[in-house]
Amino acid sequence: MKAEIATKFSILSILWGVSFLLLLRVVQAFDWAAAISVRAFIASGSVFLFGLMIKKKFNFSIGAKHFAILGATSVSFQLIGLSVAVPRIGTALTAILVGAIPLFSSVIGRLMKIENIDRLGFIGLFLGFIGIIFLVGFPQEKLSSDFFVGFGLCTLGCISAAFGSNYSKLKMSQVGNWEQVIGAFFFGGLFTAPLLVFVPIKPGLALSDWLNIIALAVVCSALCYVIYFSLVAKIGATRSISVEFLVTVVAVLIGAFYLNEAITVFQLFGALLVIIGSVLILDLFSVSKRVGK
Repeated sequence: MKAEIATKFSILSILWGVSFLLLLRVVQAFDWAAAISVRAFIASGSVFLFGLMIKKKFNFSIGAKHFAILGATSVSFQLIGLSVAVPRIGTALTAILVGAIPLFSSVIGRLMKIENIDRLGFIGLFLGFIGIIFLVGFPQEKLSSDFFVGFGLCTLGCISAAFGSNYSKLKMSQVGNWEQVIGAFFFGGLFTAPLLVFVPIKPGLALSDWLNIIALAVVCSALCYVIYFSLVAKIGATRSISVEFLVTVVAVLIGAFYLNEAITVFQLFGALLVIIGSVLILDLFSVSKRVGK
């Protein structure tokens, strides 16, 4: 069990970390609306078609409403936030914000009465939100409208992702992870498709652009979310989404060393507070002690 979870965490951290680089290239080629809608339809279709190929039996009897809610939160709103943010605030800062998702998940989980937050958890919440203030208050770039749009939408997308994960645990724990991915990404693509009227696909796309969006959809969306939803069912939303800590590290390293993105000392301090806050909320120290015994 522990080995399985560790393996899944490793796969998700690497693939989702690399996805920030792919996302940047896809947004630059297709524009942000298509980077969401086209990606979502490819992700949903690829899982469905592969399931048919291996003669897997699907069960969608829970009804369209739950898949629509999961698609709106975990796919549409989250990907809008990420796709708008990456070209405006950079992959590194976007990834750092994504590292705050466990904070939001803990709060939402408590409101849904499926998560508990003790005194250390509340301290963690305080540190985490102070960290976010440092992230937005001391950027390397000048404070511009583009920066605030990217930061704001990314934060809303992270909150939406946290809600979606808790909703999956609360309402869809009996639904297979394959079905959740198919349904969520189908509705995610459906909800964002109208945006293409206002932000159409850019002309002159190359074969490499289509290969990038297919890789992003099939590997970083379809495969990763099949793995992720299986974790949510086993260990809960907040603990599963804590994989974003590792995702953040991978993405920041890619942004710094591959894209030469600059990060200020204040932003690193803010990121440290976010991670410390999340560790306190997840009660990882207590978990370590229990495991040690």
